[in-house]
Amino acid sequence: MGKIIYFIFIFPLLYLVSLLPFFIVYGISDLMYFLVYKLLGYRKQVVHQNLKNAFPEKSDLELKQIEKKYYHFLCDVILETIQSISISKSTMLKRCYMNNQSITIFEQLNQQQKSCVIVLGHFGNWEWGGNTFSLTCNQQLYVLYHPLSNKQFDGLMMQLRTRFGTKLYAMKDAMREMIKNKNETTATAFIADQTPAPETAYWTDFLNQDTPVFLGTEKIAKKLNFPVVYVSLLRKKRGFYEFNAEVICDNPQTTREGEITELHTKRLEKDIISQPETWLWSHRRWKHKRKV
Repeated sequence: MGKIIYFIFIFPLLYLVSLLPFFIVYGISDLMYFLVYKLLGYRKQVVHQNLKNAFPEKSDLELKQIEKKYYHFLCDVILETIQSISISKSTMLKRCYMNNQSITIFEQLNQQQKSCVIVLGHFGNWEWGGNTFSLTCNQQLYVLYHPLSNKQFDGLMMQLRTRFGTKLYAMKDAMREMIKNKNETTATAFIADQTPAPETAYWTDFLNQDTPVFLGTEKIAKKLNFPVVYVSLLRKKRGFYEFNAEVICDNPQTTREGEITELHTKRLEKDIISQPETWLWSHRRWKHKRKV
């Protein structure tokens, strides 16, 4: 029954929304903000506490301003992701463009036939970032993902993420698939700011809090000795993002344990401090505590 409802009602509605011009989409986003933030208060306590812990030096007024901007941004990103159903290639590259420095980095890696690991966080429009890479670069992009429990929406997200040539690895299959494709020049993207099990995590200070971080990105990079490239999607103005990349480790096998993880975590922290409203504050990032 759920599948029938999705294909008869939900998907056609989402497709129609994706065809709307952006000025109407952002009008809908403003209404959505009122519903999500003002009426429903979606995870407001989580966001409030996360911000308060991350920025103890800021006043209540400053934190409230970031909170409101965050909810506006969250609604924008949801609707921007829906736009990916039908967005054209030219509009995609206009709305989320890769800067010249980043193009040079990936061109050089491709010419050297070096595969790489890309690491990023839920910062800016991370969904559009994959589209931009696949439309701009010659490497095959693979993105790690966790399958959603709802099969219809899982299928929709897979469609959105692969529409411009990106391919997906299930998280549990990442190492095996990367080894299998080691003769292909690839870029494999890891979103590294999710919450791992505390027993297997690397612990560090992140946004003024003791924070567990996935070690998988570092372990795979070291195993295959793939250069590690940090990527951020900086919002330049509403609906426009800049894809910025920098190589943070050329030779992972020469690094000490935790070094790569520390590098990309601190780089993400720097981005969040510079543009706090564009990170995913409604995620329960600090639900685990370190066992002593």
